[in-house]
Amino acid sequence: MNQEIIEAFWRAYLATLPADAPAQNAAFVAESFGDHPDLADELAALVLAGVKTATCSALWEWEAEGASLPQAGLHTIVLDAQGAPLCIIETTAVFICSYDQVDAPFAWEEGEGDRSLAHWREAHARFFTRTLRAIGRTFTPDMPLVCERFRLVYRPVSAGDPHIR
Repeated sequence: MNQEIIEAFWRAYLATLPADAPAQNAAFVAESFGDHPDLADELAALVLAGVKTATCSALWEWEAEGASLPQAGLHTIVLDAQGAPLCIIETTAVFICSYDQVDAPFAWEEGEGDRSLAHWREAHARFFTRTLRAIGRTFTPDMPLVCERFRLVYRPVSAGDPHIR
């Protein structure tokens, strides 16, 4: 991840906004989705296509890192597998629920596979089984998740596409 490139990407986004837009004074994070390069690129492509408008993570990971939970208004620069910025999303809602309480509309918004709840459950059970090992936890159906909804607010102009706001 090249910090100079990421900061330039953020400044390019801010240049598209009015001077008094709340984002002008907002902090941002820069990260990729998933836990391996292929997944990072696959999920980023879904965001760019407008298919993926939600994500989730294990609350236990946030607690293990001592990190503050995301809040509505958070801006995230979505990175590809090589750490290059692709677009910016803004978190619109955050809620906590257990894995087994995730519903079909949220699974659809995550945008993965056939977008069904069955696919979401299978893919995320595998994902959390892999990733929770790093913090000494194991996947359980009642584990707490941090669920986020977001909207795509910026991508560079390419092939005549306008900026998104």
